[in-house]
Amino acid sequence: MSAPITVVGSLNMDFVVQVEQLPLPGETVLGSGFATLPGGKGANQACAASKLGGRVRMVGRVGDDLLGRQLRDSLAAAGVDTAAVLATEGMPSGVALICVENGGRNQIVVASGANRLLSPGDVAHALRDAASGFLLLQLESPIETVECAVALGIERGMAVILDPAPARPLSDTLLAIVSCLTPNESEAMTLLDGRGGAIPLREAPEVARALRARGPRAVILKLGENGAFLDDGTGGRHFPGLKVEAVDTTAAGDTFNGALAVALAEGRPLPEAIPFASAAGALAVTRLGAQSSIPSRSEVDALLGR
Repeated sequence: MSAPITVVGSLNMDFVVQVEQLPLPGETVLGSGFATLPGGKGANQACAASKLGGRVRMVGRVGDDLLGRQLRDSLAAAGVDTAAVLATEGMPSGVALICVENGGRNQIVVASGANRLLSPGDVAHALRDAASGFLLLQLESPIETVECAVALGIERGMAVILDPAPARPLSDTLLAIVSCLTPNESEAMTLLDGRGGAIPLREAPEVARALRARGPRAVILKLGENGAFLDDGTGGRHFPGLKVEAVDTTAAGDTFNGALAVALAEGRPLPEAIPFASAAGALAVTRLGAQSSIPSRSEVDALLGR
């Protein structure tokens, strides 16, 4: 049996509009389609891990409202244990407003709602009986809650996978106890120099090495269509991306992280887990939405087989 996976993080309802071109500041554009879809970085990772075969529970907060019930029901339908997803009286559930351009690029604005009230106490209660396994985290929850979760996870023998998204500076104290850090290009540069931006593939080894020097035991630099670069202290390695037709990049990184946790929980080493995660992320960009875009285990295995 695979090791358990716990996800601490956000749950949002995504309001998604498809557009020919992303609007400029002050510009109004007409959309060609609209959908309301469950999302949130934490919930996306939990959904991905469960759909791909993991034993997953989610720790988070939603509002005591219709959206909150829909968000919990969506995770439960995917097989996620939602007992630690708390309803928050007097607060709305988190929402994300997403514009998706032809070709898959997007713009996202998040109103955190009840996610802002996920507390260190909530996490301490949820992890009180945890022992070993994997802990997935992102940065749509209060930073003090993230820091508490990392510390508690390490105390309980859990491997901590931190997706530093949305991008923000993080302390060396936090990064030093992270098992695996998984930034994309912009997030990586924010951690190193406070400014986001793309990373030429030739510079990926240097960037990954600089991030690992801040403390994580391993760094997986997510490079979009260029794949991923791993630095785990045994020498860097590039994993090329899979060529697919991009429709919507929302949740591709979350799907990667959920899939990575599943592969590691099954006992695969990082060099074997990354191609599995990359295949899951590649399939996710071929469909609209967040959790609605996450592939099944059979789809990932079939892509890897090809």
